[in-house]
Amino acid sequence: MAGTACTRLCLAAVRAAAVDADAGRFRELTLYEAAFLSGGPRRVADVTLVAMARQRRLLLAHTGWATVVDPLGRDEMERSVIGAIGPEGQCRIAPVRATAATADAVRGIADRLVRAGLAVPDGARTTVAVAVRQVRVAALAVFGLGVAALLTPAPPDMPRHLVALWFALPLALTLSCLAIARVEVHPYSRWASPAGQRLLGALTRNADGTADDRTFLTSVAVRGVRAIGEPGPARRLRAPRGTRLTDRGRTGALGGDTGGRCLPSPT
Repeated sequence: MAGTACTRLCLAAVRAAAVDADAGRFRELTLYEAAFLSGGPRRVADVTLVAMARQRRLLLAHTGWATVVDPLGRDEMERSVIGAIGPEGQCRIAPVRATAATADAVRGIADRLVRAGLAVPDGARTTVAVAVRQVRVAALAVFGLGVAALLTPAPPDMPRHLVALWFALPLALTLSCLAIARVEVHPYSRWASPAGQRLLGALTRNADGTADDRTFLTSVAVRGVRAIGEPGPARRLRAPRGTRLTDRGRTGALGGDTGGRCLPSPT
């Protein structure tokens, strides 16, 4: 198990390193592209909702409803969000996010980033991150089995140091692989290639210390909606009144689940 997990991690690291080192060197990321590389399709939907709300063209109520104020989208993503809300002009936010995240506009962003060498193709999107998790699980399993073996009474002809050595070798293998991966391929991105991660890092550094609207949306794109509650420029740029933004696992305008469908407008 430990050998298999380490082999998968090594192969994933090799494939990640094979991406053209010059990819995206003379390219700037759009907000949607930064959102996709940081958090995938759902992050793109979040950025679109937040941007429209800040421009007062979409109302995100603390009750979890999205209401269209301006029905004319300025780009494909905004038109996808408005289409997901439906002709009634009002819908629960959770199904809007889910529908917008699967729209053709998001797939177009993903395809462009893959062609540019900035995003990981679908077939390998979770390879590095999953491989690292598998190695971690293998390390914990080896450690647990080793402790259990040492605590279990052994036959007289089985020295304790041989039992410890039996488990120490795979444990050392997994820990060394994790250490190398930490140096060579960290952070373990699900969506961005190494070139894409470099562009994201540059985007974040260039935005530090400023407090304009672009920086606010960049923070949401890179860090998710939780960035709104963090100290710094993003915190000083408040969301519109009546809008409550939360990350996955919490309740609020962008949290929770409504069964994946739009509901009748409340009266």
